Amino acid sequence: MTTKREKLVLVGNGMAGIGTLEQILKLGGAYDITVFGSEPHPNYNRIMLSYVLEGSKTLEDIVLNDWSWYKDNRITLYTGTTVTRIDAASRQVIADNGIAVPYDKVILATGSRSFILPIPGSDKNGVIGFRDIADCEAMLEAAGQYRKAAVIGGGLLGLEAAKGLVNLGMDVTVVHLMEDLMERQLDRNASAMLQAELERQGIKFAMGKQTVELVGDERVQGLRFSDGSELAADFVVMAVGIKPNVALAQASGITVNRGIVVNDYMETSMADVFSVGECTEHRGVCYGLVAPLFEQGAVLAKHLCGAATLPYEGSVVSTKLKISGVDVFSAGEFIETPEHVVIAAKDEWKKTYKKVLLRNNAIVGAVLYGDITESASLQKLVKQGAEMTEEIYAEVMGAGCCGGGTKKSASVEAMADEEIVCGCNGVTKKAIVDAVTENGFTTVDEIKACTGATRSCGGCKPVVEQILQYVLGDGFRESAKQGICGCTPLSRDEIVAEIKAKGLRSGKEVMNVLGWRQEEGCSKCRPALNYYLGMLYPDTHEEESESRFVNERMNANIQKDGTFTVVPRMYGGVTTPEDLKKIADVSLKYNVKVVKVTGGQRLDLIGVKREDLPKVWEELDMPSGYAYAKSLRTVKTCVGSQFCRFGTQDSMSMGALLERKYERLDMPAKFKMAVNGCPRNCAEACTKDIGIVGNDGGWEIFIGGNGGIKARLADSFCKVKTDEELVEICSAVIQYYRETGKYLERTSEWVERMGLAHIQDVILNDEDNRKQLAARIDFALAQVTEPWQAMLKNEKARNALFETVKP
Repeated sequence: MTTKREKLVLVGNGMAGIGTLEQILKLGGAYDITVFGSEPHPNYNRIMLSYVLEGSKTLEDIVLNDWSWYKDNRITLYTGTTVTRIDAASRQVIADNGIAVPYDKVILATGSRSFILPIPGSDKNGVIGFRDIADCEAMLEAAGQYRKAAVIGGGLLGLEAAKGLVNLGMDVTVVHLMEDLMERQLDRNASAMLQAELERQGIKFAMGKQTVELVGDERVQGLRFSDGSELAADFVVMAVGIKPNVALAQASGITVNRGIVVNDYMETSMADVFSVGECTEHRGVCYGLVAPLFEQGAVLAKHLCGAATLPYEGSVVSTKLKISGVDVFSAGEFIETPEHVVIAAKDEWKKTYKKVLLRNNAIVGAVLYGDITESASLQKLVKQGAEMTEEIYAEVMGAGCCGGGTKKSASVEAMADEEIVCGCNGVTKKAIVDAVTENGFTTVDEIKACTGATRSCGGCKPVVEQILQYVLGDGFRESAKQGICGCTPLSRDEIVAEIKAKGLRSGKEVMNVLGWRQEEGCSKCRPALNYYLGMLYPDTHEEESESRFVNERMNANIQKDGTFTVVPRMYGGVTTPEDLKKIADVSLKYNVKVVKVTGGQRLDLIGVKREDLPKVWEELDMPSGYAYAKSLRTVKTCVGSQFCRFGTQDSMSMGALLERKYERLDMPAKFKMAVNGCPRNCAEACTKDIGIVGNDGGWEIFIGGNGGIKARLADSFCKVKTDEELVEICSAVIQYYRETGKYLERTSEWVERMGLAHIQDVILNDEDNRKQLAARIDFALAQVTEPWQAMLKNEKARNALFETVKP
């Protein structure tokens, strides 16, 4: 006789609720599960919203449980649906669209919403919070239309929102009521170091400012402060705190204070209704950090599955965060008073800071900035109120004779089995150890796929690696080696060597012969293999278009609304009236939404429908600017000696020549160049993959610059006297990068990995090797472009090539 399964309804499709379901499923809970989510998306990682905002990740990248997960676990999912009432009499959950689902048990995980300051003008257009994907989309749209933004709130969300908007090109000021950033997590020293770093990254600050009004007509135009001063802004992000979403509980007659009130087993005042997450109030406390939410979920999951569990007694709050590329950590008490003994170390050169607070020799708090290697140890010590000893001091502060490996292994060994390693996903040390011992896993990627550890912010990766080392012992170094993705333990160099040694010619052949764990590969390795094969066999490799990213397959950049951006090539940033007319005619005919001048000196046609792409390209009759490709994007130029009174070299002509030469050639990552006619550097050579600066005696070449998220100034590579030398060295550098670079590795990372001196030795000090590199790139170019070699020395051909840029 089959036992009837109870019906479990989860209201809220976020991290806390779905994390609880994951625990129930692991425990074998026999429920028919229904999930309601107000957003039109599957469960995604809100911690990663700032990465979506800055453009380094998409919504798909931060999804934790995709649509298939719900189907595979027989979970009924209603997205875009808001539950308005729980009817205890009929035992039904009722949604705003009339859907009524019967229940035996209900979990409320309705989360929280941004707190909007109740000040005049807060309802104006251009004022939003920062809490979900919709807020990210509003920020992305605003960045395309407006220039000046203000972020009210100097906590984590505010700082991440500010950095994202800066990366989108906005002029951003963080307005904070207090004098210190993140004053609830950091002391004054760490806060000051963080502010200095963020100012270096382009964020402005208005500290100690109380906003009393948002001024403007229908749309916000600025902020007015209590001291009478004002700040101009046409876009405002409120990041001053959160409010638990309790409307459903209130409408259902469930006891609510600040949050939904629960006992130690997460039970609300209504029978068979439970609550977890930011909407929940336990012993008078609402938690806004992720780790306590998973601790609540673990207790509730065991309770609902009939497993033995200790009650939830609250959480010792610690914060481990990566703010705009800077690691910070705090636990327990972090502001010293006369009753504390302070142990501190500050390194302004390495930009690190460490502080531990003692009371009666017990460890009661800690702050780390820049290097958070000891965060797991300190979190445990603070939670235990451990007594400071010489051994602990040596471990935490880096003194004594302990070697790194021994110290870390001892630290991990001392961790309790139930201690949470990954706060974002609630993964314990025992879960990771079991994944290694029971499944034979040996890599971080395998641990991530199995347990979820490291799949969110990644801050726990060092501890996961330490656990691997602790469990695997002497075999850790070899067995835990990371490949280019989770499909293989092989590195880039090993794969390329095997392709050459075994004569492998296709991606499927590589994956089969080299023993890929996933037969079809993944989105990381397929494009990489396609590139490596094309680089090795430029004349015989058959393009595997299915391994290309969607933008490359469509010859245009897909936008968030499903339309595309078309970018015609403009050699050296120079165009003609005839080409401009074609762009205008096509833009009008196909209802292009925006024509934007880019930083690469060309025009973006934004908003082209997918079905119109072939006709748009045909009628433009211009080469693609490859704004979507892992290849040469642009060669930015100044007007140079043709027009500028300071110009010493013909930068427009050289820029056009280089762009025509290298266009369409695949590279490990996107590639940008710039050519300046004089050292005034108007074309910004210092932030390009190859930057060229003209002078009276010839040219100076710079390599490895990057103006993006990981900004880096280019290194001076060499000086040359002739155009021919310039082109030959550029060819050799690009080809050496093509042959040794990892897929998706920018030259800024490549130069640091390979070493500038090594690259100079290979190219500048070995003339034969330089010429061979240049010959190999010419061979590869011959497969995709017309021969060009004679143009430098053939005046007629050169004039024909540059006819569009001559005065």
